[in-house]
Amino acid sequence: MVNQANSISSIGSSVIPIINKLQDILAPLGATELSEIQLPQVAVIGSQSSGKSSVLEALVGRDFLPRGSGICTRRPLVLQLENRPLVQSDCNDDGLELEWGEFRHLPQKRFYDFSQIRREIQAETEREAGSNKGISEKQIRLKISSPYILNITLIDLPGITKVPVGDQPTDIEARIRKMIMSYIEQETCIILAVSPANSDLATSDALQMAREADPAGSRTIGVITKLDIMDKGTDARKFLLGKVVPLRLGYVGVVNRSQEDINKNRSIAEAHAYEEQFFNDYPIYNNLSGCCGIPQLAKKLNQILEHHIRTIIPNLRAELNSHLVAAVKELHTYGEVMESKGEQGAVLLNILRRYCEAFSALLDGKSQEMSTKELSGGARIHYIFQSIFVKSLEEVDPCEELTEDDIRTAIQNAAGPRNALFVPEVPFEVLVRRQIGRLLDPSLQCLRFVHEELIQMSRDCETVERQRFPMLRKRMDEVMGKFLRDGVEPAERMITNIIEMEMDCINSSHPKFIGGNQAAEIAIQQVRSSKDANGVEKDPTSEKSQKSFAGLAKSVVNGVLPNQGSQSQSINEGPSAVNSTARSWGISSIFGKLKSYGGGLSDGALSGTMHDSDHMPSIIQLRKPPRILKPEEEQTEREAVEIMVTKLLLESYYDIVRKNIQDLVPKVIMHLLVNHTKRELLGTFMQELYREKHFEELLLEHDEVVVKRKRTSEMSHALQQAVQTLDEVVADVPCRSSCSDVGMRLC
Repeated sequence: MVNQANSISSIGSSVIPIINKLQDILAPLGATELSEIQLPQVAVIGSQSSGKSSVLEALVGRDFLPRGSGICTRRPLVLQLENRPLVQSDCNDDGLELEWGEFRHLPQKRFYDFSQIRREIQAETEREAGSNKGISEKQIRLKISSPYILNITLIDLPGITKVPVGDQPTDIEARIRKMIMSYIEQETCIILAVSPANSDLATSDALQMAREADPAGSRTIGVITKLDIMDKGTDARKFLLGKVVPLRLGYVGVVNRSQEDINKNRSIAEAHAYEEQFFNDYPIYNNLSGCCGIPQLAKKLNQILEHHIRTIIPNLRAELNSHLVAAVKELHTYGEVMESKGEQGAVLLNILRRYCEAFSALLDGKSQEMSTKELSGGARIHYIFQSIFVKSLEEVDPCEELTEDDIRTAIQNAAGPRNALFVPEVPFEVLVRRQIGRLLDPSLQCLRFVHEELIQMSRDCETVERQRFPMLRKRMDEVMGKFLRDGVEPAERMITNIIEMEMDCINSSHPKFIGGNQAAEIAIQQVRSSKDANGVEKDPTSEKSQKSFAGLAKSVVNGVLPNQGSQSQSINEGPSAVNSTARSWGISSIFGKLKSYGGGLSDGALSGTMHDSDHMPSIIQLRKPPRILKPEEEQTEREAVEIMVTKLLLESYYDIVRKNIQDLVPKVIMHLLVNHTKRELLGTFMQELYREKHFEELLLEHDEVVVKRKRTSEMSHALQQAVQTLDEVVADVPCRSSCSDVGMRLC
């Protein structure tokens, strides 16, 4: 028996135990933590009553699986077979070698009685799936250690059933098939498809599912059970040779214990002897000895699994290292547990400093997480200044909302009760102040846009460290919001003062201001070209008209009205001229034309006529002025020039002020808000938050972070163990893989 144990331990003793150890290391982490890591394993599938349980018990050499009618395997059973060398401590009082089993859910508890293992499997199944034939996807993990078994990891999956019984759902077949496919679809899984010999192999449920998951048949081994109960005159030779359903890894035929053998407690050793005798008694199986019997199945499974493991070890090692790096990185973001005030202060200071650095980097365009899809950070502020604020002001026409009638009305209102001797300055100043005042709203809007961008940038600087401490995050957001609001107030006052300064002092001496002379010349030219464009015919008075335009321009520039010269001439002519002018505004002017009709009446006759009541004219009634007065519709040439001059002066000065505002408003915002935030933010955080009495409150971790740190720490530790374990065999793979290839010969 010792020699048998030594010969068995020499098969597959190099890498399969390593995979078993990896499974033990990674199993406590659960299926969701490292679901992408697929360790090599052998999944046993088959329909109900196909003999799956008998095959597994024959491989172990012990009775330990639940038996009965209907579905017995109701939860996936991960069965690790561990070949353990014989030592003196493993012998009992009778000198017999001991074999034992251990469940993952009952660590450090060994079961030496395999009937107890069966009862524990049943109890654990019922705890999860109930006692009335229900199923569950939660695994049961069992390790069996013995000197007489090969190193193999097998997964016993529920048998494929058609009709639901007990508490099974109506879609029990679909659920079981889905559960089985979740295992056998993995490329690292060897499929052990069990089919009874007394059924049609072409319609085997196990082989059909294996073909779906493994179309090439490169990782499927067929097991044909119940060869001893086939109809007389029939055999399974064609099945074993792969002539019915070909498989690259071939088939193995076995003889199971019957239900009568189980009821009579026939041992596994007796069953092996019966199986060996059966194949010896049937000559048709003599030349297929490599494909018949439980020992051949165990060796074949061991060799295929070992070869499979050696093939995937390099990729598995790389995958484990990748997960380890990710776990360590994630664990670093959660930080260490802080115990002293000094550690808390250092952590708080580091969080505040890194946050301010991240904010400044995002603002200056030096962030390591710079986006390549859209503008972010300081680039958005520059876009607000140049593409929104500056361009919007350039598109504004200062005379857009001012009609010629508005300007004409303003000019006449500025003259008061007098006739203006020159173009008044008051309309220009009133209108230009009104247009300058319009620049305040877009300037303040620009400030609000930048403030909103800074708020968004503060949110974009969110880090895992801040998420770790919700109270600290809340207080930092409050301090940041108040700090930015406080920065908006002086910037808003400064922008308002700049606009008011421009409105209070109209600098008509600005070197870039067009001035009155140039404005008048341009206005005369535009009015003249406008008249020419309207098709005014030339007449003998055209030369006189040109002279009048020249005189008009001179009058506007010199501040003298066109009729002012005639009045001066009248004054120079003396009193007679004055009296003549006065008489022209007298009553006689009304009847001045009577002389031409009456042949010249004397003063006496006229006087008599005036005093004749029968010939007195009716009283002239004046039209009452309306409540709202507007200038006369007909516009004189002089008024057209005055309007044009006012427009030119307005546009020229507004353009000067607009450029000043376009230059100064961004400077004010950058100085009093943006750069001020960069300079003073860390100091403000320190002043408001860095208080020793507040350390514990601010650094109170979220419960979720505590759970994540613990889970990630466990994962990191397990992955480190897995990588170290795998490193033990990586160097040994090249030299042993060739030996495995030679030893792996299929029938």
